Amino acid sequence: MEKTFAIIKPDAIAAKNTGKIIDMIERDGFTILRMEKIQLSEEEAKVFYAVHKEKPFFQEVIDFMVSGPIIIMALEKENAIADWRALMGVTNPENADEGTIRKLFGTGIMTNCTHGSDSPENAKTELGLFFEDLD
Repeated sequence: MEKTFAIIKPDAIAAKNTGKIIDMIERDGFTILRMEKIQLSEEEAKVFYAVHKEKPFFQEVIDFMVSGPIIIMALEKENAIADWRALMGVTNPENADEGTIRKLFGTGIMTNCTHGSDSPENAKTELGLFFEDLD
């Protein structure tokens, strides 16, 4: 079984889409190993998004991710990383496939409801930031 890291972002929580997204995750065969609703600090957000620190949108993503609570999850399934990314859909909700989370609930490139690890290495790193006991 493979593990991946997932976030339900502040926009989805504010829009009260959390339950719908969790339902989609479970219906797609994922096991939710851990789940917690947290409020990121600016420092935590900067550590999490450090890979983007030189990009022009860095502060915007930090401001967005600390604007409200998020739900962090450790998900498990065969091919969890690829399957979670497929269920989320592409970054821009306008270009996402019908039936994906971002197509259904996303409103913009930044406000796209969810985050998911893009590789086994990043999944391990991201899980370790929040769920170190799962490593």
